[in-house]
Amino acid sequence: MVADALEPSGPVIHSHRVIAESFGDDPERYDRARPRYPRALADAVIALLPGPRIVDVGIGTGISALPFREAGAEVVGVEVDARMAERARSRGFEVDVSPFEDWPGPRSPYDGVIAGQAWHWIDPVAGPAKAASLLRPGGLLVPFWNSGDPEPEVAQAFAEVYRGVETGLPFTPYAAPLNAYAGMTERAADGIRASGLFEEPGLLAFDWQTTISRADWLDVVPTMGGHSRIPRDALHELLDGLGRVVDENGGSFVMSYTTVAVTAERS
Repeated sequence: MVADALEPSGPVIHSHRVIAESFGDDPERYDRARPRYPRALADAVIALLPGPRIVDVGIGTGISALPFREAGAEVVGVEVDARMAERARSRGFEVDVSPFEDWPGPRSPYDGVIAGQAWHWIDPVAGPAKAASLLRPGGLLVPFWNSGDPEPEVAQAFAEVYRGVETGLPFTPYAAPLNAYAGMTERAADGIRASGLFEEPGLLAFDWQTTISRADWLDVVPTMGGHSRIPRDALHELLDGLGRVVDENGGSFVMSYTTVAVTAERS
């Protein structure tokens, strides 16, 4: 159970389409292994909305939409991967398969546009403009992420394993603290400001922890950004190494999460 914190974090991350569109390679595993989002996030966002109608950008298998529906919102989704969309539909969500920037949207406006672990894949110029076109005045754009840091000694050991395997990834996971999601929120806020269509963005943050077993960790790793593209032998080598690290830590480790959300009101 870990965030999508292993994705490249440069200013053109949205152009890494091979990674962006790889998450549906195993939607069942993705849905089973990925961390959920705190209900407190949904409650806080819904309290700020002018109404209950929400569109979830990059709804995936529906994980990001679940706490909002449980809190009383009416959620529809937009998802670029048909395999992920089918899983979300099995949960009862209405989902259109389309890049968000090209989605025609509804006749009537939404009260909120949310994006869980997905906004960094959206064009930073076209995305906010599209969101603004879907929102009623006073509606909110709320991209959010789970940012997770293992215990420092575990993170360092994970990074060493990655350095020793020819993964082909354009980054070294866990080489630095995963609070690099601060960069994600800053870039999201900058793009929103540049659109001129929203009030000054705000920030919400929710801290939580979970203990992750060896089996849970090795289940989630293949769902991380780019990992489905690692050659099979290299992936097995990587998982063996990561498993050894967890074993040496007593069979589990603590992951400290912060769920961070940018909130921006439609002008």
